[in-house]
Amino acid sequence: MEGLFQRVKEAVNYVKGKSDVTLRTGIVLGTGLGGLQEMVEVSDIIPYKDIPHFPVSTVDSHDGNLILGTLADVPVVIMQGRFHYYEGYSLEQVTFPIRVMAGLGIENLIITNAAGGMNAQYQKGDIAIITDHLNLTGQNPLVGVTDDRLGSRFPDMCQPYSEDLMSIARSVAADQGIVIKQGVYIWAVGPCLETKAEYWYMHNAGADIVGMSTVPEVIVAVQCGLKILGLSCITDLCIPESLHPVSLDEIIATAERTGPIMDHLIRGIVEKI
Repeated sequence: MEGLFQRVKEAVNYVKGKSDVTLRTGIVLGTGLGGLQEMVEVSDIIPYKDIPHFPVSTVDSHDGNLILGTLADVPVVIMQGRFHYYEGYSLEQVTFPIRVMAGLGIENLIITNAAGGMNAQYQKGDIAIITDHLNLTGQNPLVGVTDDRLGSRFPDMCQPYSEDLMSIARSVAADQGIVIKQGVYIWAVGPCLETKAEYWYMHNAGADIVGMSTVPEVIVAVQCGLKILGLSCITDLCIPESLHPVSLDEIIATAERTGPIMDHLIRGIVEKI
């Protein structure tokens, strides 16, 4: 992590130079879930390519902008698109925006993703609260030279997802008539989808949801001292005995159909935090 602190500082200073909004909550929008911007009173849209040291998203469904403004009268910063390890970025690069948002002053992080459901109780289009996660990839964004200014080298991960924020999410979902699920998320590197044997293995290990993001970002967010809420849109069903081929277009289409429901849920959560 040598030099990382300085790079984060330069990116933070650039963003602060574009906006004087005092931020409270950061939001990461996953694949197909980029419509929340329509609910935001936008003060600034900053392309990732303009921010010092920021990666540039290579995934078509990720617009690649940092949006600053207010949502339900709450100051927010929104990542309209994220970065994945499978794109060839290092985990330091993948998680760099989380450090920048923390440097901008956020206290809460709402992180969303499109993911596969391995729980037989799930249906396509469900929204699930992430209650915990599994990282069996052997990769960790904190590996390497450390810098105490970035947080503890050994952050405790016994409860990475905030019980308070989960409670708020359940309450808002009930108010909005959303049947919300919950489960354990497992990070797979990707970009290929998993085999039947791999789905069996992951579900038997205790996972309900599988995706190609989120866990590295959450690890860094914990190191930064943020309260975290994870929300998955279940875009495809990964039940080994009834597994069928699925295309990226189908996954994105499901996420886009669920997007407006997710948007209203997030707005309600932000309003109650």
